[in-house]
Amino acid sequence: MTQLQLKLNDKLFQKDPQSTDLGMRIVEKSIELIDNLGFEAFTFKKLSIEIESTEASIYRYFENKHRLLIYLISWYWSWTEYRITFDTHAIDDPSAQLAKALEVICAEHSYDKTFPIVDEAALQRILINESDKTYLTKNIDEINKEGVFKGYKSLCKLVAEMIKKINPKFPYPYALISTILEASHQQVFFAHHLPALTEFEREDAFEKISLFIKDLVFTAINSK
Repeated sequence: MTQLQLKLNDKLFQKDPQSTDLGMRIVEKSIELIDNLGFEAFTFKKLSIEIESTEASIYRYFENKHRLLIYLISWYWSWTEYRITFDTHAIDDPSAQLAKALEVICAEHSYDKTFPIVDEAALQRILINESDKTYLTKNIDEINKEGVFKGYKSLCKLVAEMIKKINPKFPYPYALISTILEASHQQVFFAHHLPALTEFEREDAFEKISLFIKDLVFTAINSK
């Protein structure tokens, strides 16, 4: 099985964790710990114990745990873009291409051997539970200027361009896609924790939300 690396913005880290064995262990174990403990309870001290190293060694890769979380969520969105590009490259019909892209966005993911250091299922759970914390922060404008949300924006652009192919006159392709990217995991969160806010049940939430999102998007872009 070919093992690939995703190219991420170098502002996300002090040193690229994909460049060393220690860096890859930091990524692997941080996903495991945040998934198990939650972001608030996660600390670099706990991570250092798991990787049998020092806190100082982790700070050589990430300046703080918030930047590490942004890195992990950015990795997820870049991986999603890779999956969409791979799964749609042989599809010529724009509507079928968009439908497949939405299925990838809404799917319940499992371990991808192409990227062995990342547990995509655990990372998706982190996305569902913690991703809002990456941008709901007082210094968001300064962080954004560094380009750390480039992966998210790139994914948005990829799917928005598919919408433009179907209906070039649709006025809100970016607003629609950024909305459904958020809804795709927020609705899963609601199904699991705040069921009064959604009709979806946790047992089949991913499948039903995929149908909902596709209906929402195609209704919007085909409306007069």
